Amino acid sequence: MHSGRVKSVPGLHSRPTEPVSPVFFFFRFVCSPPPPPQPLPVGHCHPDVVSAGARQMQTLNTNSRFLHDNLVLYAQRLQATLPADLSVFYFVNSGSEANDLALRLARQYSGSQHVVTLDNAYHGHVTSLIEISPYKWRDAPNAQLSPFVHVAPSPDVYRGRYRRDHPDPGKAYADQVRDIIEQVQTQGGKIAAFIAESLQSCGGQVIPPAGYFQQVAEHVHNAGGLFIADEVQVGFGRVGTHFWGFQLQGDDFVPDIVTMGKSMGNGHPVSCVVTKREVAEAFATSGMEYFNTFGGNTVSCAIGLAVLDVIAKEDLQGRALRVGEYLVSLLEKQKSKHPLIGDIRGRGMFVGVELVRDPSKLTPATAEAQEVIYRLKEERVLLSADGPHRNVLKFKPPLSFGADDADFVVDKIDAVLTEIEAATGLNVRNGEKDVN
Repeated sequence: MHSGRVKSVPGLHSRPTEPVSPVFFFFRFVCSPPPPPQPLPVGHCHPDVVSAGARQMQTLNTNSRFLHDNLVLYAQRLQATLPADLSVFYFVNSGSEANDLALRLARQYSGSQHVVTLDNAYHGHVTSLIEISPYKWRDAPNAQLSPFVHVAPSPDVYRGRYRRDHPDPGKAYADQVRDIIEQVQTQGGKIAAFIAESLQSCGGQVIPPAGYFQQVAEHVHNAGGLFIADEVQVGFGRVGTHFWGFQLQGDDFVPDIVTMGKSMGNGHPVSCVVTKREVAEAFATSGMEYFNTFGGNTVSCAIGLAVLDVIAKEDLQGRALRVGEYLVSLLEKQKSKHPLIGDIRGRGMFVGVELVRDPSKLTPATAEAQEVIYRLKEERVLLSADGPHRNVLKFKPPLSFGADDADFVVDKIDAVLTEIEAATGLNVRNGEKDVN
């Protein structure tokens, strides 16, 4: 159920078609259940991006069978942000296309079908990806897990089995992946790939613990498989300290395949799969030429180049770091005030606020989270809740989001939580959070 129609204007905000005050267009329309987010790194209708697309459409728009400089220039610009080993690019049109192609690459390379995915993961809407997206198929009646899909626990250090007080949660969660791989091998199978978002988004804004990806990659490589990093929702400077989310794990970690989309075209449908040369060469031996009619078309590449230009020109990666840290600091102050706030986690402008009714039992405050997002909508702030219990408030604004915007949003959240807590019997006594 969409909340209304909107007429877009440049920047962070949008204006609805009805004659009311400007909507604080934080992320997207609030729906129930919430749809996949649409992160726009440079803000809505950025004039540089609009102009680049319009100019190219006036000049030439054709598929990639016809050579054009935009395709090569765009691949070069993207490669400059990535480790040198990631050097072969396949341009496609959506995150789902990118992740589907990534699976094809891994399965051709390994000669196997088996894939390890994370619990609560979402990687796309096509059949091959619904199978590896527990976030989706768990809600389906009579859902059955494919015999080639294996689900590892999400490396959640707040709610999962191994938490922040564990001496090495990264190793503990990676060992669970190792155990799955060994079980597949015992049954005569072979792992083709492990796939994970670099920071789990629909799964509840989960930040993997240090060392997790490196150790998972070691187990997967030892079994002859590949590591796929899904950057569709978290890439392009959003994490602040790095351009790509997987880089948070350290320079010693390089995925075998990286997928990207959403932010890539700032709303324009363009995405990409990047891989190592040996993986691409193995794919070429399949006997099937890969071609995508609109993947890498001249207009999409022009828009993608413009997005990269704006991110650099306006220092949006640096802004994500600075404003993201400021946003978290504001939210941390609210945590000491509001019993409903159980955890705050994130990097840059990728932040989650998990609401719980009981901080000791971590009882999900699902109804309260839904009330928050609908009450915020009345305040012209559009937010969403996600995670397996739909109790995590998701913050993924355009990277043009500023400190004044953070002040505005957190003030509104403060007011809404205060009213909800009063109505539900939650209060604060003597500086401590209590649940009545």
